[in-house]
Amino acid sequence: MAESTNSKPILLEVKNLKKFFPIQKGFFKRVVGQVRAVDDVSFFINEGETLGLVGESGCGKTTTARCILRAVDPSAGEILFLKGSGERVDIATLSEEEMRLLRGEIQMIFQDPYASLNPRHNIFDIVGEPLFVIQQMTNRAERQARVAELLELVGLRPEYMQRFPHAFSGGQRQRIVIARALALNPRLIVADEPVSALDVSVQAQVLNLMLDLQRKLGLTYLFVAHDLSVVKHISDRVVVMYVGKIVEMSPTDELYYQPLHPYTEALMEAVPVADPRIRSAMTELEGDVPSPANPPSGCYFHPRCKYAIDICSKKSPELLEPRPNHFVSCHRAHELQLTGIGDP
Repeated sequence: MAESTNSKPILLEVKNLKKFFPIQKGFFKRVVGQVRAVDDVSFFINEGETLGLVGESGCGKTTTARCILRAVDPSAGEILFLKGSGERVDIATLSEEEMRLLRGEIQMIFQDPYASLNPRHNIFDIVGEPLFVIQQMTNRAERQARVAELLELVGLRPEYMQRFPHAFSGGQRQRIVIARALALNPRLIVADEPVSALDVSVQAQVLNLMLDLQRKLGLTYLFVAHDLSVVKHISDRVVVMYVGKIVEMSPTDELYYQPLHPYTEALMEAVPVADPRIRSAMTELEGDVPSPANPPSGCYFHPRCKYAIDICSKKSPELLEPRPNHFVSCHRAHELQLTGIGDP
């Protein structure tokens, strides 16, 4: 699977990533089970591209992102990252000090711009903190010049740097979060639902800003989201997760117009399409997402799948490549004709 889809090198490669959380009971905290939040996930991101990571709440996409950032330690697997020096390192095995040095190359944009900014710090302190802590930029005038440059880069006026977060709207706060993420000139930005807390009109402005910054600075994004219309707008390729596993991965247009997995087809119902004929042809996905602590046998999606046959409940499907650069985990992918969001 680790083949670059273009001439650019692979910046991040995740191999067989697992993250299990123990279930403890009783006074002695005896382990009685495990929550399989991320279960054998593999994908790659080429330098300069945007990979969308989508799925319903609880599918493991945020836990995957946190493992990549080492906000939580993975249970197993490799997370290979190509540093600016050309050295490839396994993030999963790095020490705390090694991760601290790597923070400049991997940054995160959080979901809630209200919760991710310290209300007691002004914008100069917030955006300039990584410069002081990581880059040891102790000269205040140098930090002020760099913060002013970053604020202009995200469309804010430099004189705002003495204001506090409460003086800004949600969209402006998210621009401040983006400015802070860019302070150390990162190569990879993990964006965890970066526009889901914003109004729709503001979402478009922030997404266009992220695309503009990607062109200017050569950024690479891992874009975690549940809104498929947002993912379609910004992503080059999309990974679809379900109960901790990858069920489909392909270039964006091919996934949306010609899905190969029944779960992906069901997700397309959430994409607004200005054609009532397309919408009326779709049916609602029934049932609930299984618990990752007690997933069903075989294919995890089979209890909700209208195409399920006997083998689906007995054998877990492998992630195969029936089309070039289009991977799917479904026993019937070769025979089903699924509906996307319309004609390409």
